[in-house]
Amino acid sequence: MKSATIYHNPRCSKSRSALSILNENGFDVTEVRYLETPPSISDLKELCQLMNKIPFEIVRTGESLFKELGLSKSDNKSDDEWFQVLAQNPKLIERPIIKIGDKVILGRPPENVLLIM
Repeated sequence: MKSATIYHNPRCSKSRSALSILNENGFDVTEVRYLETPPSISDLKELCQLMNKIPFEIVRTGESLFKELGLSKSDNKSDDEWFQVLAQNPKLIERPIIKIGDKVILGRPPENVLLIM
């Protein structure tokens, strides 16, 4: 059976849709509820590397916490600093992130998961 890992928030409709697509396509899915079990900095680095994204590209800048922390899109933070922010504030991680083998994609829209199957 094919396996996949989804980093998601089950309260998010996009996350639920991506999970549904995986289930409908016969995947054995490991759910990582990242608000309860935040990914480590090394996990975040690996996910970003496999998506070919810098950490800021997976930051939920529209989240109220982003502003509450005094963050801005023009911050001159290094990638390592952004990884630290994400690890300490998992609510700021864009969702869902789906990993199948060595392929990772951001599931926005949820149908993006089809691109790595």
